[in-house]
Amino acid sequence: MRGLRVIVLFAMLLPIGIVSCTRDNYADERSVRLEFSDDVVCFDTVFATLGTATRQVRVYNRTATDIELSTVTLKHGRQSRFRLNVDGDTSLVARRVELQAGDSLFIFIQANIDPNNESEPFLRTDSILFGNGQVLKLEAYGRNAVYHRLKPTDTTWFVPIDCAAWRHDRPHVFLDPAAVLDGNTLTLLPGDQLYFADRERTLPGGGKMNTMLIIDSNATLVAQGSAAQPVLFTSLRHEPWYDSLPGQWQTVWFYNYSTGNVMDYCVVENGEGGIRCYPGSQLTVSNTVVRSMSDAGIIGQHATIEGGNLLVYDCFCAMTLIAGGNYSFNRCTFADYWNYIGQTRDTAAVIVSNYYPVDGVGYVAGDLERADFTDCIVYGTWSRGEMAKNPMDGFTFNCNVVHSIVRGGDWDEDPQFVDPARNNYRLKSGSPAAGIGYQFN
Repeated sequence: MRGLRVIVLFAMLLPIGIVSCTRDNYADERSVRLEFSDDVVCFDTVFATLGTATRQVRVYNRTATDIELSTVTLKHGRQSRFRLNVDGDTSLVARRVELQAGDSLFIFIQANIDPNNESEPFLRTDSILFGNGQVLKLEAYGRNAVYHRLKPTDTTWFVPIDCAAWRHDRPHVFLDPAAVLDGNTLTLLPGDQLYFADRERTLPGGGKMNTMLIIDSNATLVAQGSAAQPVLFTSLRHEPWYDSLPGQWQTVWFYNYSTGNVMDYCVVENGEGGIRCYPGSQLTVSNTVVRSMSDAGIIGQHATIEGGNLLVYDCFCAMTLIAGGNYSFNRCTFADYWNYIGQTRDTAAVIVSNYYPVDGVGYVAGDLERADFTDCIVYGTWSRGEMAKNPMDGFTFNCNVVHSIVRGGDWDEDPQFVDPARNNYRLKSGSPAAGIGYQFN
């Protein structure tokens, strides 16, 4: 029995000895120089009160010895506008953080910017302090914004825009669908920026709707940007993964009989269908870029669109014109090199039709008074041809392509874009398309 007691006592003491021995093998944290994946962790354009997506930094121990960091914390503590997650530890101070030889750990950082009265971007800073004395700087550029969101007492599914009170000195953030109502005109000036959150909303009658800007019947949008300061319609999130991700909001939607609309020097990006024109609506759009759309960059449904110097690219379909209408496009580039994982493009870049099918109804059709393409480029990877013409008998179909490169058309020649894989649609020296298509500033 005495021998058994000795064995049991030894077994009870053994783990303690092992733990003690292991901790003694840690190098003095002050003797180890850590390396970081970034010299400064920087957040671009964090809208006040909304917070931001998480950034991450990787911390490397490239030495041959294990270390234990006594603490990892923020310099400004509870007053900091940043929060940390240190390898799963979300405490204000992470303690006894093990980092083995040749290994690394992730620190996830989130910023939440407090509002102030400034209109221009402002800087918030802090630092991550490591127990070995090293410091990693954090920077977040904050911006105040005008927020468009539904209130609990609202009876509509959209936010009515007060056009007279529109502020041009701050960006506008849309957290719900918004509308310019009948009889109103929304005027946007150079540098105006509209950010749309990815927040799908269930409508009262069923169905779902993401954030969008609606120009109601007999309402008008005049978006007049400049080459240096285009009017921006974009997604709310712009971390590297999201910066060119399509489908993050819905569309700029010109509803039935919305007339007098102008979009000049605009950028529309990262949505589902960039510009959507419904029957009877009228739009003049020029010097404008539409990109990264999960559906069509431009959709015209028995509408009137005058387009000049447009660049539409990185969309599932560059443009769809259906159910007839009246269209004219001059010096435009419709480039379709869609290449998203798991999504294969099965349609032409530009579709021109005087009808479209409706489940359970048959077809909706209308006269295509004209669809003129002059000095344009319609090109991409669809080997069957990048302009599909779909006429229905019994309705006018008047489509004219003049002095335009169209893959599968009468003038089918590689326009020689600089690098479509990286969305560079400038033309190489000696390109056969010189002088046509979108003219870069």
